[in-house]
Amino acid sequence: MTNEEKQLLIKDLCQRLLYGVKFACNKNIYTAKGLDLIVTDEGDWEYAVTAKGIEPIEIEYIKPYLRSMSSMTKEEIEECSQLQEDTIHVRFYKYDEGYEKTIDLPYFAILVDFFNSHHLDFRGLIPMGLALEAPEDMYK
Repeated sequence: MTNEEKQLLIKDLCQRLLYGVKFACNKNIYTAKGLDLIVTDEGDWEYAVTAKGIEPIEIEYIKPYLRSMSSMTKEEIEECSQLQEDTIHVRFYKYDEGYEKTIDLPYFAILVDFFNSHHLDFRGLIPMGLALEAPEDMYK
């Protein structure tokens, strides 16, 4: 696994932790609870995934279970389409200069949250060999 692939996997996992992303290691399936820095046997610092009942596992030895984008249900596609209409408004205040401003939270941020919460592989980790296709009922 290259350093770039590790960084991509770390970034992806960090965003999915709140949603109970599952991963495989040594033919076992676990639910990720966190990411931590550990010292390897070689004395290097590496990111590791933590899960209940096991020691932290270095990132290069795990594969998260994700759903391919083509597995989206009709309901998910409709919900995803509705998100653009429900854009969140955020109000900022700059007191020292006496103004306030309202902006729309970018649609892509809402979309990324949607993809993460539905365990969808929007980064293409499955074809890269960095993730596994989740069985159909894994995230029901």
